[in-house]
Amino acid sequence: MAARKYFGTDGIRGRVGEQPISADFMLRLGAAAGRVLAGEGREHATVVIGKDTRISGYMFEAALEAGLVAAGADVRMLGPMPTPAVAYLTRSLRADAGIVISASHNPHQDNGIKFFSAQGEKLADEVEAAIEAELDQPFRTVPSERLGKAQRVGDALSRYAEFCKSTVPDDFVLSGLRLVVDCAHGATYQVAPRVFSELGARVDAIGAEPDGLNINRGVGSTHPEALIARVQETGADLGIAFDGDGDRVLMVDGRGRLVDGDGLIFLLARDWQASGRLHGPVVGTLMTNFAMEQALGALGIEFVRAKVGDRYV
Repeated sequence: MAARKYFGTDGIRGRVGEQPISADFMLRLGAAAGRVLAGEGREHATVVIGKDTRISGYMFEAALEAGLVAAGADVRMLGPMPTPAVAYLTRSLRADAGIVISASHNPHQDNGIKFFSAQGEKLADEVEAAIEAELDQPFRTVPSERLGKAQRVGDALSRYAEFCKSTVPDDFVLSGLRLVVDCAHGATYQVAPRVFSELGARVDAIGAEPDGLNINRGVGSTHPEALIARVQETGADLGIAFDGDGDRVLMVDGRGRLVDGDGLIFLLARDWQASGRLHGPVVGTLMTNFAMEQALGALGIEFVRAKVGDRYV
């Protein structure tokens, strides 16, 4: 496959205002994606768009919406939502694709785009290649009778919150648990405190006052010192920190000890093995801590490395 011009291992990302992270590029990207989806036999493809809390997200949401509608696609806008929520809602709303506007753990000066398929998975390489090819074509608009429509999904937050709660057993409650949740002033600022509260925990939310510019600033999974300090200060039982778009997490125990993603995977694998729920190997990436692979091996658990990027995992 030819070298990519725009798409990296996890979509398109860069500094706002510098190509390709500009409003005019997003307009053309939306139109290109709409044309590719239409070429797959969908008369009116439906695309959902979610974003984190960066101020530039409004600009890029509007540009993508305009491009998609110009190509004949219908658009459903979710507002600020975690990346996993966009994947879930793409499936549950029976959309043909989903788009996340985010630069994950980066500061507000950056932004990016990643796509999901109708199944809520990252787009296949060949589909991304087709979108890149369309980007080189002149911008064009379908006849007015074929233009798409755009609308906001007012209950997106409630839909995802109920889904999150449905993933745990009915008798699973957090009553009495004192929990600090660090939302990084990002996409989880509404849904994470709500879900844990409705499961019974006493939630102390930090990093939950986004202003468009403070995402990931001194809080979140890239700055666990804020979470550690709050847990120790309040005597909480557990702390949880997300990054700006809510697709990575780390935790802190009641003594302020940090457990990162590799550590969480190890603890889950060990628990699932002990309870008979681990039925295959554990998959990580080329960046996964080698010590975790050794620790899993000591338990007789196979570990498999994939290329970097969650599509490969």
